[in-house]
Amino acid sequence: MEPWSKKHKAMCRANQGGVSHSLSNSFAQPLSHAELINLTLARGDRELVDAFECHSLVYTPNGGSRDLREEIAKLYGPAIGADNILVFAGGQVALQTAAFALAKNCHSITFTPGYQSTVESPAHAGGKITQIRLRAENGWQIDPAEVRAAIRNDTRYMVVNQPYNPAGTLMGPELQAELIALADAHDIRILSDEVYRLLEHDPRDRIPAMADAYPRGGISVVTMSKPWGGCGISIGWAACQDLSIKQRLVDVQYFGTACPSRASELQAIMVLRASNTILEKNLGIIRHNFCLLEKFMERYSDLFEWVPPNAGAIAFIKFKGPLTSEEFGNNLAEAGISVKPAYCFSDEVTEDIDFFRVGYGEEI
Repeated sequence: MEPWSKKHKAMCRANQGGVSHSLSNSFAQPLSHAELINLTLARGDRELVDAFECHSLVYTPNGGSRDLREEIAKLYGPAIGADNILVFAGGQVALQTAAFALAKNCHSITFTPGYQSTVESPAHAGGKITQIRLRAENGWQIDPAEVRAAIRNDTRYMVVNQPYNPAGTLMGPELQAELIALADAHDIRILSDEVYRLLEHDPRDRIPAMADAYPRGGISVVTMSKPWGGCGISIGWAACQDLSIKQRLVDVQYFGTACPSRASELQAIMVLRASNTILEKNLGIIRHNFCLLEKFMERYSDLFEWVPPNAGAIAFIKFKGPLTSEEFGNNLAEAGISVKPAYCFSDEVTEDIDFFRVGYGEEI
């Protein structure tokens, strides 16, 4: 299976230091370790800093240490505790592990265009998939009728991505509830890639985490990188209420990266204990940059169109000129600017999805 972003990395000379101006990044403003230490000390948590400076290099427990899992569980409702959390060395590993654990011997439903691991991870694990095409004219929203039509007798797994990458859009609670009811009626588990959750531009738009909303079959996957800018911490996790689902992930994780580093775990705890402060800062940057991007789109509406995003730090934009998104991206790369063309989000680029993604989560 060929990585969709491989061509983009070559175009943007990623191995030679990259281009001068990257609009490809999809994360919030990256933290520095010094900033993280200062936030921790300002909160009076000297013990946590000391633990980081003096921690043992012994293996951590498979699936993450309890103190980190307890902090993660606070992001969810009362039905989710430390025992419902499984820690990975990044969200990407969680997506792949879940696919090998749950989708290898069944039919799955995924949605395209999208992040390759959400679209193709069940196929990567050896399972069968039906990809449902999302469309700009429908606001990049999932159509439950198309999901219903795609369900087969052996469908047991569905992967959604909300907030949605690459467009930064978000389904409403009614649609989420309809998908859960449909899945529950057909014994289908739903993995929800929620890496942009908590970055809703208006908190009132936030929908429940899938792990909270679907007790029997919901799995939420999250990473430190997107909302908090903790990219280099390389910590992600899966949350679910059904412990039999968790055990299946544990059994597969055993053969992969089972133990995160203790340094990463302690940094992740620092981030989560400062979560409100970090998210407030990052959302301020995102809202400011979104206003700039919105003005650009209004000024050049004869050349560009979009479905305005309402979550995360990404937007999917259509160039209405004579170039494809790939040609447009190549020209920008030659000028030292990086965007992500449509081929980064689908193995088949047609006119209806020939958009390019930009990120606007970092300080400028």
